[in-house]
Amino acid sequence: MTIGKVKLDGFLTGMVLAIVLAALFPGPGAEGGVLQPELLTKLGIALVFFLNGALLSFAALRDGIMRWRLHLIIQGTTFVLFPLIGLAFLAVVGRWITPDLRIGLFYLCALPSTISSSVAMTAAARGNVPVALFNASLSSPLGILITPLWMSLLLQTSGQTLDVWSIFIDLTCWLVLPLVAGQIARPLIGAWLQRHRNWAQFADRGTIILLVYTSFCDSFAKNIWSGNSPITLALTVAATLGLFFLVLVLLWKLCDRFHIAPTFRSAVVFCGTKKSLASGVPMAHLIFAGNPGLGLILLPIMIYHPLQLLICTPLASRWAKETQDAEMPAEA
Repeated sequence: MTIGKVKLDGFLTGMVLAIVLAALFPGPGAEGGVLQPELLTKLGIALVFFLNGALLSFAALRDGIMRWRLHLIIQGTTFVLFPLIGLAFLAVVGRWITPDLRIGLFYLCALPSTISSSVAMTAAARGNVPVALFNASLSSPLGILITPLWMSLLLQTSGQTLDVWSIFIDLTCWLVLPLVAGQIARPLIGAWLQRHRNWAQFADRGTIILLVYTSFCDSFAKNIWSGNSPITLALTVAATLGLFFLVLVLLWKLCDRFHIAPTFRSAVVFCGTKKSLASGVPMAHLIFAGNPGLGLILLPIMIYHPLQLLICTPLASRWAKETQDAEMPAEA
């Protein structure tokens, strides 16, 4: 997947550069900085979801809608299994990690799945694309409702509070309404965006990189990282890797248990194990608005994002070869 590889490299490089710039020049993107992050981030969030709405074709989802058992497995994994594993993990090791990182690890578990990479990986594995497209597209709007509820539950159990209704209003204004506006505008601009998809993706990912920059500016400006050693980073990498492989194995066993065909297995695994950085960064700015530890909260999803792609890419290639070998007529 040469195209995907180039995009992945550019996106990850952009995120690393954003963090470096935030460390060197935190002032412009910190609270009260010249970039006015309080307004800029919300406008950027609206742009990301408007573009997603304008590019999303619901007509392409119809073939996958009736596969209700697969939908239950995928959405149940994303919004029930992942958070329960996260709660169990925090109950065991939560006392040894910082509060912001605890929130970040659970936030990773509560996030929706990706759209583009889940569908791309399923297509690369020669799996059922309509099922992947339906579930990946369904995950984002469900996440707008479910992710804040899970975060509210976690914070309440740790003695903190989260104004869920205020967050829902913010999410509606800056995520849902732009998404709906994009769908309404799709007949007018959808074809143009498809022809210039590279520009649309550049705007989408460029905005996310900007949000990463502003997320880390506050953390560096208020010296949040001073109490965190390289061991913290190593533990976060280990935790995200362990989380990914645990869910991967569970989904694999579940597919075997229910005799799910290989063409659907790839959709289940790739949609069920993925977590969305594209949704996670904008939502974090609204859910944790004003939290100086936002950089630490976002650290697990920023580590998980490249790891899930690096692991799933060879897996997709392997499954594609297996499918191709199975489809080849037996030699006489």
